[in-house]
Amino acid sequence: MQWVFEHVRGVQRVEAGYAGGQASTARYGIVSSGNTRHAESVRVRYDPAQISYGQLLRVYFSVATDPTQRNRQGPDVGTQYRGVLFTADAEQERIARAYVEQLSTAGVFNRPIVTRIQSLKGFYPAEAYHQDYARQHPRSLYIVVNDAPKITQLRQQLPALYRATPVTYTP
Repeated sequence: MQWVFEHVRGVQRVEAGYAGGQASTARYGIVSSGNTRHAESVRVRYDPAQISYGQLLRVYFSVATDPTQRNRQGPDVGTQYRGVLFTADAEQERIARAYVEQLSTAGVFNRPIVTRIQSLKGFYPAEAYHQDYARQHPRSLYIVVNDAPKITQLRQQLPALYRATPVTYTP
């Protein structure tokens, strides 16, 4: 998901990490057990003069994830892969809930949207080797099969939001 948002105009920084659990368990080796309440997440910093929160939601729901999959994303299975939007404030929560309601009412998906919306209590950056993983390993079978097609979808489905040269993660 980090790579997708790095290709979005107006996004300034994307950081892979963990949210939903405690700081003491925010390490991949522990999070991957599925017993920490964490979800693998990304923190997206953006310029609201260039892109709105609603447009970021559009990218999330149309390209970055399948919001109808419970506790999984593609081949990754477990509660740590659940679809969840961690909102920074009440306004983001309001917009996110309204967006999900619009998608549900319009019947955009064949199955119910199961993405959760909850307040962000803490975000914990992932280990350095997780940052910009797709860019560092573009030929990895996982990236070729699961992530690269999302960049193509972004370019094709939302060309006005697509940026060919992605923003790079800097610690």
